[in-house]
Amino acid sequence: MPAVESTTGNAVAGKLKSAARDSVKTVIAASMVGTAIEFYDFYAYGTAAANYFPHIFFSDKTNPTVAMLASFLTFAIAFIARPLGSLVFGHFGDRLGRKATLVVSLMTMGVGTFLIGCLPTYKTAGVGAVAMLCLLRFVQGVGLGGEWSGAALVATENAPEDKRALYGSFPELGAPIGFFLSNGTYFVLESFNDSDAMLAWGWRVPFLLSAVLVVVGLVVRVQMEETPIFRMAQEKQQVVKAPVVEVFKKSWKQVLQATFLVAVTYTLFYTLATWSLAWGTKTGAEGGGDLGFTNQEYLLMLMIAICVFAAFIVISCVNADKFGRRRVIVTSSVLLVVFALLFPFLLNGQVVGQRNFFANMVFLCVGFALMGTAFGPIGAFLPELFDANVRYSGSGIGYNLAAIVGAAFVPTIATWLSSHWGVHSVGLYLGVMAVCCLVAVLSCKETKNVDFTK
Repeated sequence: MPAVESTTGNAVAGKLKSAARDSVKTVIAASMVGTAIEFYDFYAYGTAAANYFPHIFFSDKTNPTVAMLASFLTFAIAFIARPLGSLVFGHFGDRLGRKATLVVSLMTMGVGTFLIGCLPTYKTAGVGAVAMLCLLRFVQGVGLGGEWSGAALVATENAPEDKRALYGSFPELGAPIGFFLSNGTYFVLESFNDSDAMLAWGWRVPFLLSAVLVVVGLVVRVQMEETPIFRMAQEKQQVVKAPVVEVFKKSWKQVLQATFLVAVTYTLFYTLATWSLAWGTKTGAEGGGDLGFTNQEYLLMLMIAICVFAAFIVISCVNADKFGRRRVIVTSSVLLVVFALLFPFLLNGQVVGQRNFFANMVFLCVGFALMGTAFGPIGAFLPELFDANVRYSGSGIGYNLAAIVGAAFVPTIATWLSSHWGVHSVGLYLGVMAVCCLVAVLSCKETKNVDFTK
């Protein structure tokens, strides 16, 4: 009897390996391209929320800080919507498959983003314009809520057992790629247009261009195959009718662990990419730090630093496959606590002066290096916490709850903290989130060698 089981197991393993080898290039491309497009859409909004929407939708000439806070609050709406997206798309991803669900999530996100570029301004439509902006931001969030976990699964469920973290880095690399494309678009636009032109029409261009990127993403995703692990679950009739119920019934602890594992990466990213953009380019009266950088200068620095982010995603994933996920994330969490205590000195105009490019680049490059180290292994670690038949739902719910805990109000909270207690309070905020991540990862078992087919 054991010989029969061994033979059957070897046959299943051989079938899985063969299927993964046949489709791996397509699914890796689909996961990377799709998440790049999704994050492009999200970052385009973050940049606009920091620089243009306070004037276009929330103009308050008597108190510009209030206008910027209101703009950042709309930024939070999508993060609140993301858990809903993970519930909806997770259900269908675990019931019907990864492929079809990812196609629909991409379309949802793309439509919401394109229509934001078509909106009337507050001057034209009043409160109605703000209401439409909030609605489309919610649609964006629902779409992104189903994106990351599905993209991570089509990569890791096609990966060799000893390279799941490396394969999981491909959807993670979509984040810096999307960010680079988004900020690069704004950089080019601002190179050829003055502030009046950007406020009049230039801010719309990145949102409208997303339509082209979505078409490219859809073409790639329609061609990909369903993951072999999901097909095996179907063949074994292991697909559950209510995966979300199953997750909260049997895997609620893993959902909490996943939430706090990811939350600090969100806090760090939007501190680096959204809050610091406003802090570095705006005056104290506008809620900034009087550092004296132009918007174009800061975008260029961000695009340089984002390359460090991408490099450290790959480095951390190679190390996660070699040494384990826990060891890499524990290391990043400890270093983040140290970074949180020290980086405010680099952003304090009274310490470093105005237009100190060296200090600001150190802040951005070190921050994004730690971001890549913390974020990279997540692509494999979160899916490994859950069984195959609830993996889309479980990893998606944890990942998107982290968006609320770690990101939804980061620009708003950081702006409020820095305007009341200075930039060091922002560092303490990040430090608390890093400690939460450290506690979460220490409560997890190492997943490097788990049976991913179960």
